[in-house]
Amino acid sequence: MSQSRPHRVVVIGGGIGGLAAAAALHLSGRQVTVLERARSLEPVGAAISLSPNALRALDVLGVGDRIRDLAAWQGAGGLRTPGGRWLARTDAAAAARRFGGPLVLLHRATLVDTLAGLLPPGTVRTDAPAQLTDPGDAHRPARVSTPDGELEADLVVAADGIRSATRRTLFPAHPGLVHSGFTTWRIVVPDPGVPFASHETWGTGRIWGTHPLKDGQVYAYAAAVTPAGRRTADERAEPVRLFGRWHDPIPAVLAAVGPEDVLRHDVHHLAAPLPAFHHGRVALLGDAAHPMPPTVGQGGNQAVEDAVVLAHHAGDLAAYTAARLPRTSDITRRALRVARVNLLNSRAAAAVRDVLMVALSRIRPDALLRGFDGIADWRPEQPPYAAGRTGATTGEHT
Repeated sequence: MSQSRPHRVVVIGGGIGGLAAAAALHLSGRQVTVLERARSLEPVGAAISLSPNALRALDVLGVGDRIRDLAAWQGAGGLRTPGGRWLARTDAAAAARRFGGPLVLLHRATLVDTLAGLLPPGTVRTDAPAQLTDPGDAHRPARVSTPDGELEADLVVAADGIRSATRRTLFPAHPGLVHSGFTTWRIVVPDPGVPFASHETWGTGRIWGTHPLKDGQVYAYAAAVTPAGRRTADERAEPVRLFGRWHDPIPAVLAAVGPEDVLRHDVHHLAAPLPAFHHGRVALLGDAAHPMPPTVGQGGNQAVEDAVVLAHHAGDLAAYTAARLPRTSDITRRALRVARVNLLNSRAAAAVRDVLMVALSRIRPDALLRGFDGIADWRPEQPPYAAGRTGATTGEHT
């Protein structure tokens, strides 16, 4: 559906995707209001990995180089077994050369603060739950209800997360979320003082990753095949039980963790893609549009891509859907395939997987990087507003 250029924009949700969309639409001359249910913009989450595709989208917003400077490059490391044996190695400079820029890691709060800083004062309203009441059409505006009254908008951006109420309103017949079969834990702790290289470790039905942040802290994540809904009184106890005997630095990281430091989430995705990412004057974005497993690290990255593509096609939401739905559907399928491999729950199958990984890494040293082909090499349609410095030719690691 073709629409006239929208000027009044309401964004439902003040997470990474919502703020990136608000910034992109503001930079393109729209009047934007962000409605965030929480009482502050402090993000729920520990750290986020940004690949070159998302950094190029951030270049469009003018903050790509700032994020590169604030983040740690994901450098020398690779894939290990629980006993510590290396299955495959990775190299930061090789990744930068292949994809035209680095893979970096930083606190989610840093990215949220940077995006929020692009918006005029008063743009973001916290403690402001919102509900779509009318998606509008070519002849009438969309409507959003808030505790302070109803807002009209030429464009509503639904960035209201994985359990998006807007998605259910627009597509009530869609089957919705399904459990991906596993649970994740995420933590940030001070450096435990045990030397280590960045790694992801694959066990039987379990994975663990440890990566340094630039401020001297360490980000760790874990996943295990676990039924949905299972909880414990001490959320530290389960990772200790599952991973406490794995190789260094995992025991030291776990020893530094308090129960309040652990973020636990059951993983869900859409088994069937939505029919569209828009309806009327409403566009869905990020987890509201395409929730996916984190196994290729693209959830937040795709939300940032969505944001700049939506701003580019804000006057023609069908073009936004055409640009985003096939790509995000493909990445979701790839994430599910990776999850099936790295969370194999059979000892025999996991042993065969590990042998094949070693053989493949010897034949093709770039095997792990090749998994990001078609993902990390994405470029936005519009030119960046910033220099887009990548460090790809220098191999610098900060």
